[in-house]
Amino acid sequence: MQRERGTVPPRSTPTARQRRLGSELRRLREESGTSVGHAADLLGVDRTRIPNIESGRIGVSAERVRTLAGHYGCPDPELVDLLAAMARERDKGWWEQHRGTLPPGLLDICELEHHAVGLHTAVTTHIPGLLQTEAHARAVFGVADPPLAEPELQGRLALRMARRQVFARERPPLYEAVVHEAALRMRFGGPGVVREQLEHVLAQSERERTTILVIPFSAGGFPGSGQSFTYAAAALSRLDTVQLDSSHGSVLLDSGPTLTRYRGLLERLRALALPKAASRDFIRTVVRDL
Repeated sequence: MQRERGTVPPRSTPTARQRRLGSELRRLREESGTSVGHAADLLGVDRTRIPNIESGRIGVSAERVRTLAGHYGCPDPELVDLLAAMARERDKGWWEQHRGTLPPGLLDICELEHHAVGLHTAVTTHIPGLLQTEAHARAVFGVADPPLAEPELQGRLALRMARRQVFARERPPLYEAVVHEAALRMRFGGPGVVREQLEHVLAQSERERTTILVIPFSAGGFPGSGQSFTYAAAALSRLDTVQLDSSHGSVLLDSGPTLTRYRGLLERLRALALPKAASRDFIRTVVRDL
């Protein structure tokens, strides 16, 4: 079989979405029992190309995605269509202007939010990033450990404010935030900044396709209390992603069992939270207490 001529330089830093396309192709290959060598023969490429495609380090055309999926016997045409669409993506998102100056994990979050059809976040000690005012975000970044140099602080602040454009789309993603009372009562920036922040949260809670729920202290202990996470829903549940916040940066998870676990966790958190209208009243009470 004739091999491709020339080589394609591998990407030094594939994006999360490029890595996800590759990992889905790997899953389909492994589920079908196809070897790396056989997959390479199907495309007429050197066998070293397949691991690079499956890691996102080398791109793959939509046509080749369909070729591989067909030979792998993928039973879901919608999944194949979505993977082919991912392969066709060539336009760089607005967040790419920050590549090289901010950690790649922050840019992966922007990319994840941009492509999601639904965003479900749960937080304990911080207001969700998409709901933060500039003053509040500045105060949060101002207590980072280790301290941020002023250029990086400004870069992170600009990125966080720009992320809010996801709400300005003609049809923004469904957005749900489950926020613990502790996050509402944190005094980042002092009473004035907190008041402005909570009033902004109240205003956002009135937006169409946005739901903000509060878990009060009176709910007691609850599962997942030590972590903050966002469940990003895709057009097909298999392509959903969980994004975890940690002191070492953002972590993206997408295995089937993990997605099932976090969908269940979200249901349990919703059950503990106050209803939508009662949550708004609760936030107003916190504002009056300032």
